[in-house]
Amino acid sequence: MSENTTTSTELTSQYTAQVTTDLERNLKEQERIHQEIAALQQQLASLQLDHSVLVNMHQALGLTVPAAEPVPTAEPEPTAEADTSPAPAPAKKAGTRRPRQPKKDTTPKAKAPKASPSAAAKSEAKSAEPTLVSLIRDHLAAQGEPRSTAEIAAAMGETHPDRGIKATVVRTTLEGLVAKGLVQRVKQGSSVYYTASAEEQASTDAQTDTAS
Repeated sequence: MSENTTTSTELTSQYTAQVTTDLERNLKEQERIHQEIAALQQQLASLQLDHSVLVNMHQALGLTVPAAEPVPTAEPEPTAEADTSPAPAPAKKAGTRRPRQPKKDTTPKAKAPKASPSAAAKSEAKSAEPTLVSLIRDHLAAQGEPRSTAEIAAAMGETHPDRGIKATVVRTTLEGLVAKGLVQRVKQGSSVYYTASAEEQASTDAQTDTAS
C-alpha cells in the first residue's frame, strides 16, 4: 500500500514539474509572438502610408498633362469657277436672314492639380534612403563579433536617429535574414546574438580590398 502511494506521489511531482515548465514556455512563446505581431503591424502601417502617398502622386502626375483637343479644320468654300451645277430656279423674294452665330462656351475649364512639391520631395528622399535590411547587413558585416538585438538597435538609432527604429522591428528583420541564410544566429547561454554569414563577410572583405 505504501509503495503505491510513493509511486503516485512521484508521478504527481513529475507531472507538476512538466506542466509548470510547459506553461512557462507557452507564456514566453506568446510574448514573443505578440512582439512580432506588433512589429509587423507597424511595418504594415508604414507601407499603407507610403501607398497612399504614392497613389496621390500617381493621380497628380496623371492629370498634369491634359488631353489634346482636336482642332477643327475649315472646309474649303467652292469657287465660282469650279461651280458647274445649274443655277437654281428663282425663288420668291424674301427678307434676308443672318445665320445664327454659335454661342461661345463660357464654362470655366478645371485646371489640372499640380503635384505638391513637398510630397514629391518626401517621396524622393524616402526612396533614396537605404532599407533597414541593408543597414543591418552592412552593420553586421563590419563587426568582428556577434551582436545582440539591443546592440544592433542602439547602433541603428545612433546612425539614423530620425528613422525611429525599434528593437522589435530589428528583431523581426534579423529573423527574416536568418531564414534567408544572410545572417547567422548564435546562442550564448540564454542570450541570442547575430552575425553576418560567411558569404556576406567574404563579399564585404572583397569590396574593401577592391576599394583600397
